Amino acid sequence: MPSPQQARAQASAITSGKIAPEVEAAPTSQLRTLFDRPRLSPGQRRIAQYLIEHITEAAFLSITDLAERVGVSQPSVTRFAAAVGFSGYPALREKLQSIALGTLAGPAEEDRANELQAAVDAEIENLENLRRDFADPDRVIAIGRELSASTPLTVLGLRISASLAEYFAYAARRIHPDVRLVTLGGTVAYDALLQSREAGGTWVLAFSLPRHAQETLTAVRVARGAGLRVALITDLALGPVADEADITFATGTGSRLVFDSYAAPGVMAAALLQAMTDADPERTQARLESYEQISDQHQFFLRD
Repeated sequence: MPSPQQARAQASAITSGKIAPEVEAAPTSQLRTLFDRPRLSPGQRRIAQYLIEHITEAAFLSITDLAERVGVSQPSVTRFAAAVGFSGYPALREKLQSIALGTLAGPAEEDRANELQAAVDAEIENLENLRRDFADPDRVIAIGRELSASTPLTVLGLRISASLAEYFAYAARRIHPDVRLVTLGGTVAYDALLQSREAGGTWVLAFSLPRHAQETLTAVRVARGAGLRVALITDLALGPVADEADITFATGTGSRLVFDSYAAPGVMAAALLQAMTDADPERTQARLESYEQISDQHQFFLRD
């Protein structure tokens, strides 16, 4: 690996035209591809963002200096290097320096998208993939019918996945007579799942999004052991939780920012809700009309 002085000398030679740079993707695009790992922790994504935004300087920093600039520990930087596929920080820094030299030489194509625009672009790609999956809606329709018929219907989402589970359960209660939401793990989840099965429930809709909780895997196994079937919304078609589920709807999450975004899983959840409404249109209509009457009577919502 060249020293910082040698690397800067090489950069000077490139910018002066003595060395012809290789034609490759814009440096920020290379870094985003390198760091686009959904299982990076928020702290690791902070490191990634700093490197993207300060590549020409950060590529020549020692591990101590980089940790200090980002505000993390040196072991955190080492773990980050391993998480993005390198044997350690020295190997990562060597790669960063090769990208930084390309930055100083001038990229073959200008990368105009800032980090927020890149995050939106990634989510658009996730939605495009989901749109292609919906070209054959039979699987969604079939599971919507099963979820609609399960009374009670249990919705499971732990840790970061709780927000989507709450959204689904809130909407599902408008069209289903008995929806039970589980957002706490451990024995609390076990009790809820076992009681749901004893009450006649047949299905659980589970959400498992990065970073995947060990508690979710355990809860899904408990559900299966109790005789419940599991439909799973997640980001990966393969993995321990998906292996335990009866059916998996895998759709990408946005991992370009410090915390994930869930455009495609949100649409997937809404699609299953739509399938539930279509499965029993008479019950759906009766419950929605009843809810509207109650909401008007008690003024749940602001009037336009």
